[in-house]
Amino acid sequence: MKKHLLLGALAVAGLAAGAASGATLDDVKARGKLKCGVTTGLVGFAAPDANGNWAGFDVSYCRALAAAVLGDQNAIEFVPTTGKTRFTALASGEVDVLARNTTWTFSRDVDLKFEFVGINYYDGQGFMVPKSLGVSSAKELDGATVCIQTGTTTELNLADFFRSNNMDYEPVPIETNAEAQQQFLAGACDVYTTDASGLAATRATFENPGDYVILPEIISKEPLGPLVRHGDQEWGDIARWTLNALISAEELGITSANIDELAKGTNNPEINRILGTEGDLGGMFRLDKQWAYRAIKAGGNYGELFEKHIGESTPVGLARGLNAQWKDGGLLYSPPFR
Repeated sequence: MKKHLLLGALAVAGLAAGAASGATLDDVKARGKLKCGVTTGLVGFAAPDANGNWAGFDVSYCRALAAAVLGDQNAIEFVPTTGKTRFTALASGEVDVLARNTTWTFSRDVDLKFEFVGINYYDGQGFMVPKSLGVSSAKELDGATVCIQTGTTTELNLADFFRSNNMDYEPVPIETNAEAQQQFLAGACDVYTTDASGLAATRATFENPGDYVILPEIISKEPLGPLVRHGDQEWGDIARWTLNALISAEELGITSANIDELAKGTNNPEINRILGTEGDLGGMFRLDKQWAYRAIKAGGNYGELFEKHIGESTPVGLARGLNAQWKDGGLLYSPPFR
């Protein structure tokens, strides 16, 4: 098994090295659309509607990137990926960027030859159970059957947690969130474990969400964010600073409602640099001066995207918590635009 895992990692790394040797920006411009890897469907983060139109928090980042690079947030192809297929899709060049609830880890960054361009959601792994199970703590789950997505950090964290607490469990392997939901509701497993945000998003789709409880334990750090291939630093910079533009826009008060007025010029030099009325930051990675203006204009700043897709007023119902701006007690922080 270890040999197979090693060979798989080496294969992905080899694909990444080859695919990144070209200039991704040139490829995207020549193609006229951005190819964005997303989940197969997670309400609030990335899911298609009945007409096949994708929406969600991660989808909005992809649209911002397409707007920055191509001037059109709809010049994009969404490629659904599972926990098993996502890295091959990125490494092979099937997608230009992966924005799919993916945890930043050492091995993914270094061994698989990917580059995480930032963190767009600070998360942690949790557990969801039917209220009828009568448990109030994950430490009461000895002997439980657990639905777990294969090929994820969740799978490894689960094994560590049960081992460190001297408990046993029976894994029920699944590949997609939709499959996990189906199995969990059908009673094929007592517990569903994944990132806490994913549990909240999944529960929001249930016919009777109040019949299910997310237990209080958070057993891991899951810094989620977009990633690109090693070897194309320019594309990595574009992907990174597009995310930073959305974060800084919220901190600086740039919103979808006032961005056009602010783009006429302000007395704040950093706002001017971001919106392209002062200096030429875009020219440093072969984009025009208004790349960040377009990225923010596409759907709004980070806070607007959070509240629209996954915030407390949505069915997903997530509080900002660690994902609040640094000045509001959270971890969200962008380097300066200068």
